[in-house]
Amino acid sequence: MAIFSGWLALRPACYNRGDMNILIIEDDAATAEFVAGAFKQAGYATERAADGESGLLAALHGPHDAAVVDIMLPRLDGLEVIRRLRAAGRTLPVIVLSARGSVDAKIRGLEAGGDDYLAKPFSVAELVARVQALLRRAGNAAESSVLRVEDLEMDLVTHRVSRAGGPIALQPLEYQLLEYLMRNRGRIVSRNTILDRVWDCHFDPHTNVVESRVCHLREKIDRPYARKLLRTVRGFGYVLG
Repeated sequence: MAIFSGWLALRPACYNRGDMNILIIEDDAATAEFVAGAFKQAGYATERAADGESGLLAALHGPHDAAVVDIMLPRLDGLEVIRRLRAAGRTLPVIVLSARGSVDAKIRGLEAGGDDYLAKPFSVAELVARVQALLRRAGNAAESSVLRVEDLEMDLVTHRVSRAGGPIALQPLEYQLLEYLMRNRGRIVSRNTILDRVWDCHFDPHTNVVESRVCHLREKIDRPYARKLLRTVRGFGYVLG
């Protein structure tokens, strides 16, 4: 039985993805060559490793955008490669290849840290499409995890805020306020909207909690810098950007 098929289903790339590198960790030379050829035809650069140890080193230290990892590898099996990769903090998207297509085998592959699983025999067209889907998801996740307004940045994962590369320490309410303003950059938001959307609280209409937090926030993100980002629009509210 063939372990792959679908070469004719691939179409030549209409644009160059050569700046994206796919790591292929596969000990069978024919399979590795065929898979590498499919990715090259789709416009990707590739690197190959023939055993688990060299594959792990390449994945840890190389500039790769995704990896295709076979389970049955010499020196270090594919699942252990993925486990060590994840233990090292690498989030490289990984698709697992295996001759075992059972549900239990797929679960083990995903639990080890794989992002997707493809059983042999497989279509190289499907393999390329699945890797492309992983790359899109990784790109979207990276893009959505950081908010930017000019040189002001907020990392939604680590909760770190910086401007021009310098860290800014914020109190929780200040952080929530800034996040809302950054998500609505360029839009005027009223104090009542902030009370409702940011803190979901009904304060006394005469309270100055919004004004106080805006003042503190402005001191931290604007005062040290020539370019002021947070502006008050009298009679309407506040705008960032």
